[in-house]
Amino acid sequence: MMITSQDRELLDQKGISEEQIAEQLDYFRKGFPYLKLADAASVEKGIFAPDTDEQKNYLNAWEAYTKTDKTIVKFVPASGAASRMFKNLFEFIDADYNTPQTDFEKKFFTKIREFAFFKDLDSACVEEYGKPVSSLLDADDYKSVVASLLRISGLNYGSLPKGLIKFHSYEAGNRTPLEEHLVEGALYASNKNGKVNVHFTVSPEHRLLFEKLVEEKAGLFARKYGVDYNVSFSEQKSSTDTIAVDMDNQPFRDNDKLLFRPGGHGALIENLNDLDADVIFIKNIDNVVPDRLKGDTVLYKKLIAGVLVSLQQQAFSYLELLDSGKYTHDQVIEMLQFLQKKLLCKNLETKDLEDSELVIYLKNKLNRPMRVCGMVKNIGEPGGGPFLAYNSDGTISLQILESSQIDMNNPQMRAMFEKGTHFNPVDLVCAVRDYKGHKFDLTKYVDKATGFISYKSKSGKELKALELPGLWNGAMSDWNTIFVEVPLSTFNPVKTINDLLREEHQ
Repeated sequence: MMITSQDRELLDQKGISEEQIAEQLDYFRKGFPYLKLADAASVEKGIFAPDTDEQKNYLNAWEAYTKTDKTIVKFVPASGAASRMFKNLFEFIDADYNTPQTDFEKKFFTKIREFAFFKDLDSACVEEYGKPVSSLLDADDYKSVVASLLRISGLNYGSLPKGLIKFHSYEAGNRTPLEEHLVEGALYASNKNGKVNVHFTVSPEHRLLFEKLVEEKAGLFARKYGVDYNVSFSEQKSSTDTIAVDMDNQPFRDNDKLLFRPGGHGALIENLNDLDADVIFIKNIDNVVPDRLKGDTVLYKKLIAGVLVSLQQQAFSYLELLDSGKYTHDQVIEMLQFLQKKLLCKNLETKDLEDSELVIYLKNKLNRPMRVCGMVKNIGEPGGGPFLAYNSDGTISLQILESSQIDMNNPQMRAMFEKGTHFNPVDLVCAVRDYKGHKFDLTKYVDKATGFISYKSKSGKELKALELPGLWNGAMSDWNTIFVEVPLSTFNPVKTINDLLREEHQ
């Protein structure tokens, strides 16, 4: 590829090297390899479903951990715009008819008063058209109501991120997902001094709005729950943007300028890596419920965190024993059993290793970042699934995979994919320090060969875009991973505006 001086300037500005560009162009040309599956993970194979006594022990383990000096952070990716949530309403505005025709449109208008943002919308309509929503609907002026909701002259919901849209109604004032996450943080992620660290990744254009809302609301929740909030923000780094190419895999230029695009949620491994924490909870911005339904969410968050800190403690004590050099052959075998049975990391070749080689293997595998992921029973929602997959070093371990990473033309792989019983609702808790208390460099545990290519367009021209390995997929590929079954009640995403009419959000 020819690099012009203007290109170089742009690369310097973004913090992207020419080597990175060459590597990315290579992926466009060669594509990404499919991952080889060993099996779909299930409760019989790879997904832990703790019984009542075990649950109690893990909840106690988390309770004890929150009484220590450890730093706990709740990390919420919140940069996505809500425009997809309103796709059907944007289509209605552009449609060649003026009254609701589709089931979606009819439902939206019939139940419009049930939305938490209704009062705001009513005021916006009065301000803009001199009439409340009811009068506009009586006059069959449906499009003005939608325009007031979506456009900048009204509530501007069409351009806001999901985190700033009113989701739930309360007597004391209706709440956005940002506020619900602050409340959640107080309920399961506060430390012994009542400190709650919440970190949102946001897009630069919305950062001030997020900061303003936190300033208005954090004090109220701090008083209500007797906690002290430390809320921080970061933005996706422009050094994680990826180059776009045309259909011939040549760099795509827009007005002679190289075109870069955000690398997807996998870019956030950098933001995660910048946090100073011992344990980090990760959950999507739109997966929140009103207070009356938070019980299960809080219980299972504490449970998976208890599993995490218990297993981490065990791994740490083994690593210290290995360091001391005072271990027996039986203890080495016990550690191998722990790695295989509890951390689900297997290598068929370990049976041929001498103890001295086995010790090196164990140190390498035990001393890695660790994550526990909640898994819910599959009900046909889109999302990554839990699998046992082969890694490049010959080990088989638990991975969260998207369908694009699996060769659906291979009947054997397709059959494994289709027999999946669970999926990942993005419900993770991560341990990111080693047994000596040092932070892991999380960027070293990414499997770069797990990105994927998507097709987009710019200025009417087709292009290919490169998505980095997903945050909870390939970006955490080389972590110790544990899957725990959690109930479906902990997963309540809002993909379309009408999802807010579901019982779970009312």
